[in-house]
Amino acid sequence: MSEIRISKDIYYIGANDRDIDFFEGQYIVPNGISYNSYLIKDEKNVVMDTIDKSKVEEWNEKLEKALDGETVDYLVVSHLEPDHAYNVEFLAKKFPNMKIIGNAKTFAFMPQFFNIEDLEARKIVVKEGDTINIGKHTLQFFMAPMVHWPEVMVTYEQSEKILFSADGFGKFGALDVDEEWDCEARRYYFNIVGKYGDQVQSLLKKASTLDIKMICPLHGPILKENLEHYINLYDIWSSYKPENTDGVFIACASIYGNTLEAANKMAEILKDEGVKKVTVTDLVREDMAEAIEDAFRYDKIILASSTYNMGIFPPMHQLLMHLKGKNYQNRKIGIIENGTWAPNSGKCIKEILGEMKNITVVDPTVTIRTKMTEENIENMRYLAQEILK
Repeated sequence: MSEIRISKDIYYIGANDRDIDFFEGQYIVPNGISYNSYLIKDEKNVVMDTIDKSKVEEWNEKLEKALDGETVDYLVVSHLEPDHAYNVEFLAKKFPNMKIIGNAKTFAFMPQFFNIEDLEARKIVVKEGDTINIGKHTLQFFMAPMVHWPEVMVTYEQSEKILFSADGFGKFGALDVDEEWDCEARRYYFNIVGKYGDQVQSLLKKASTLDIKMICPLHGPILKENLEHYINLYDIWSSYKPENTDGVFIACASIYGNTLEAANKMAEILKDEGVKKVTVTDLVREDMAEAIEDAFRYDKIILASSTYNMGIFPPMHQLLMHLKGKNYQNRKIGIIENGTWAPNSGKCIKEILGEMKNITVVDPTVTIRTKMTEENIENMRYLAQEILK
């Protein structure tokens, strides 16, 4: 097993998971995911988070190899979610003199996960800005509540200027996958963290006061170069600003294909109007997490849905509920509805959008009765012109 060093004194002891099918029971991860964990060796040795249940054996081997016979003095628990903290109790038993570093929320939640009998004597409760010196390295702690659990905190190592960012700046995909960071980090952000933009903004303000040379997240690659790019994207995403203002996202929920045909026609019309990028997603068949990502990525959206039981066809309703739950806002939206005898999905969509912040619904709603007609196409052209104003 090869040794991976972040720097002279900092070791990577995480693992790739290529066997996982759904992350958190709902997100497709075709290229797997990484569970990142780190060891800082100094006068005092510090483990930065542990590992998921599925990779305990590999993690233990890497830790033993990096320790080379030494002990663990401190465990920093940045986040109690089981994919990072599963081995906390094991480590506490293995190293009975090890202190556990967390914040007040960490230790309030910890008994729900572990039975550490002498926890009161072993815990070190840190608060905003506190520091712990371990020799050449000094750890400074900053609270990051709701990014994306209440107990989350990040750690800044002062001498090497490294930010251990918990789930912040994370990404789907194993570390041995060669793929663009932006796409899978965006899908990860909006689905895992997206609701808590204000809290991410607060964390970014704290980070702006630090001289950061490297970001070590709990998922995804370690970021060493062009940090401004990643931080700028996080600023855009957490401000609920669109990343793409020269494209249109069309989300479609079609029962028999007629509504999907209209959505594809709408894409053709938008391209004729000069739109540089039009993305059409079939919500019935394609990844919902990616649809959520695209809904946040673009500033102009078309929602095309069949009517179902006098309401919205369930795949579209599911998308809308996800967006509402993730604090979706600041977008222009056009609607195409379909129904044979009583088209009603448009009205129901508007009701849900009305519960969101700063959503502009663009008229006209295009109403199709089963199959698209020339009149529908003319109305779609008009809708395209209106949403592009």
